[in-house]
Amino acid sequence: MDFLTADSLPWLAAAAAQIRRAAAAGRLPHSLLILSGPGLGDAHLAAWSIAFALCEERGRAPCGACPACLLVRADSHPDVHVVRLEEDAQQIKVDQVRALIDDLAQTSYRGGYKIGLIEGAERLNANGANAFLKTLEEPTQETMLILTARPSHRLPATVASRCLRIVLRAPQPALARAWLRAQSPSAGDFDAALALAGGAPLLAAELAAEGMATLETDMQRSVGQLAAGSVDITVLAERWSKSDPLLRVRWLENWITARIVGGLAGAAGVGTAEPVGLPGALLKAKIRELFALLDAATEFRRLASTSMNQQLALEALLLGGRRALWK
Repeated sequence: MDFLTADSLPWLAAAAAQIRRAAAAGRLPHSLLILSGPGLGDAHLAAWSIAFALCEERGRAPCGACPACLLVRADSHPDVHVVRLEEDAQQIKVDQVRALIDDLAQTSYRGGYKIGLIEGAERLNANGANAFLKTLEEPTQETMLILTARPSHRLPATVASRCLRIVLRAPQPALARAWLRAQSPSAGDFDAALALAGGAPLLAAELAAEGMATLETDMQRSVGQLAAGSVDITVLAERWSKSDPLLRVRWLENWITARIVGGLAGAAGVGTAEPVGLPGALLKAKIRELFALLDAATEFRRLASTSMNQQLALEALLLGGRRALWK
């Protein structure tokens, strides 16, 4: 990943400035925890932080041109050690953490900082988190530990409390729209993509590039089938689990919210909610079930980074959807 991209993401400017100020005061953090939802640039900020710590041009770090920056950009710097979830695994294993600790205990190859990066740190298992604690408490000289994680309660407090915490939040809609228009001047309206992305510009850009129409059409069909009772819940849950389940559930949240607001206000729904409606009298009787479905969808997204069985969780969610939407 090109770490210089972080400089073009205006909502990361405050976080980068915080790290610069700490370094200028001689307090570059030994451990940094970046908490972020999808599409806000946590990976970009982590890469920028790595380059900032390793850059050989301290007056303008990260310069992007020195040997260290070029190695970071090529993902081949010998003093950068990355731990991430292995393929088909549900947790980051203790053996991965121990290997990282061993790497960081070695002498720096290039005579500067040694960097340990754990991506998706909320997936550390208990043994891995415990093994990591001593390194957090007693880091070796010129060692920087960077953790990226989703905002959840799964990251042990003993780990989180020992890190400088940076929380990335969605920028103001006007800023997000301005940035998206600058990237794709001819793309048109980004409001639907931003709504589905929870305000995250990078995710909204990805959705807009892939085309919202296909997902929109498919989700409208799915909701219509649920309302008509004409779809096999197991089949639908399996299809959702294999195709952006979090985006689909967020779409469902937006749809439910629009139905509730429209129903309570006595007005037609807007946006993604419009094509599938419920009769006014029936909607009022279903409000309680719609709120329960909304809570279930929100809980699904909150637990999505855990080891829960997404197929079964989606089946339970869709069963609730059938009860709430059945006409």
